[in-house]
Amino acid sequence: MSKKIQIFDTTLRDGTQGEKVCLSAKDKVRIAQRLDAFGVDYIEGGWPGSNPKDMEFFRLAKDLDFQHSKIVAFGSTCRAGSKPEEDKNIRFLIDADTDVVSIFGKSWLLHVKQALKISPDENLSIIRSSVHYLKQHGKEVIYDAEHFFDGYKDNPEYALETLKTAERAGADTFVLCDTNGGTLPHEVSDIVTAVKEAISGKLGIHAHNDCELAVANSVAAVAAGCEHVQGTINGYGERCGNANLCSVIPNLQLKQNYHCVPESSISQLTSLSSFVSELANVGHDTRMPFTGRSAFAHKGGVHVSAVMKNEATYEHIKPEAVGNKRRVLVSDLSGKSNVLYKSKELGFDIENSGGNVPEIVERLKSLENEGFQFEAAEASFELLVKKMTQPFSNLFELEGFRVIMERDATGESRSEATIRVNVQGQLEHSAAEGNGPVHALDSALRKALCKFYPDIADIILKDYKVRVLNEKDGTGAKVRVLVDSGKNGTSWGTVGVSKNIVDASWQALADSMNYYLMHHSTQTTNTQEVRDEVQVH
Repeated sequence: MSKKIQIFDTTLRDGTQGEKVCLSAKDKVRIAQRLDAFGVDYIEGGWPGSNPKDMEFFRLAKDLDFQHSKIVAFGSTCRAGSKPEEDKNIRFLIDADTDVVSIFGKSWLLHVKQALKISPDENLSIIRSSVHYLKQHGKEVIYDAEHFFDGYKDNPEYALETLKTAERAGADTFVLCDTNGGTLPHEVSDIVTAVKEAISGKLGIHAHNDCELAVANSVAAVAAGCEHVQGTINGYGERCGNANLCSVIPNLQLKQNYHCVPESSISQLTSLSSFVSELANVGHDTRMPFTGRSAFAHKGGVHVSAVMKNEATYEHIKPEAVGNKRRVLVSDLSGKSNVLYKSKELGFDIENSGGNVPEIVERLKSLENEGFQFEAAEASFELLVKKMTQPFSNLFELEGFRVIMERDATGESRSEATIRVNVQGQLEHSAAEGNGPVHALDSALRKALCKFYPDIADIILKDYKVRVLNEKDGTGAKVRVLVDSGKNGTSWGTVGVSKNIVDASWQALADSMNYYLMHHSTQTTNTQEVRDEVQVH
């Protein structure tokens, strides 16, 4: 039977200290429910008393039925010169009404003497009385030894004595914190081994990522004897972040046979990672190991050719194990294998349908040389291949457009676009205003097409990126525009390239509409009915 490792999630507390990460109390509740369903053992909800948002979370959490996770209130030992029963922070921990509390105390004499400005013995007394008081109130106490590794390297005897004091006071788990994130894996391993000989209780690790070693240090700590790992989803946290549980868990469970979460849960890891980033309103890191969109993406032709024969040639695990999927990118580095794989993934087999694969590869490389990029514009790639391999015509054709932008002396500006498109033989002429020229053009195009294809009104522009391709040409440089569009939970990317940003935007917008209509043409309004209606009016 595999050894159990407790997973302690602090996304809702330590994670929110990360730059740009912001969660409301209700966001925290939703994430806590998702973590519970995933099988996390402990969920640290925040520091009650530090802010109204955390107090609100603990109030809401009382009414929820968590099936697996224990909710944890976080705080510090009592202040110097006060007793636990008189300390406001300790009182808030009691009032949070959680079965588990996590409190931190000082392990490093530098902090004891310079931050707290108390004696070493007084610090030990604070640790002892705080843990004892919380145990008297029936709490499971997780003691976080702040700056433990720095404290141990400075004075191992005193750092160990802080743990022994917490142990004698009744603490249940002893977490060794690499608070500054500067400890190396071999140091973590040696120090955890030494602590294991001195402390009989359960040891944990809380690693920060300032040297980009938080995951490595967590894995090393477990190998040396820790049974409790703290971290955050996606590695959110102060400065460079905390240990990323989305990497820690699969490294321990899939590669070393530890038991961290239920077997049925780990395939939900990628969706959990995306869910948390969405609620935190932080872009999901595409290069994140295991759960990032690029984690199992292949670009080089030799790699793709090998993966098509046996995925183990260039993948350390099956992407499905963590709920991710394999992706093959198409670019100027692509070969025949990339095009074949990508085409099959998109639902058409050009190799067995008479398609000229070398011609497609050459066309692709030629376009990439002009500045096009299809890695993030798979919808444009699909349109390109279909136009070269199948009888295909766009469901609308541009006859022409004009965009006007005006700005008066007061600084007020307006943009207007007029457009003429041919939709299945019907010429449609429309105009629209917008916040800028691209918005006006997009609005005019939608206005023209909605008469024929009403459901495109619900397509949303999810992202719009402009990249200057040859900076030395200044304002006359060629640009690449990438557009992400979406509807009903699906999304697709398109690309355009031109020396004119409006023209490049048009290419990407037109591809976006054509791509959607190509897959949903059966849902369009009958063209003859539209013509009759136009004639009547």
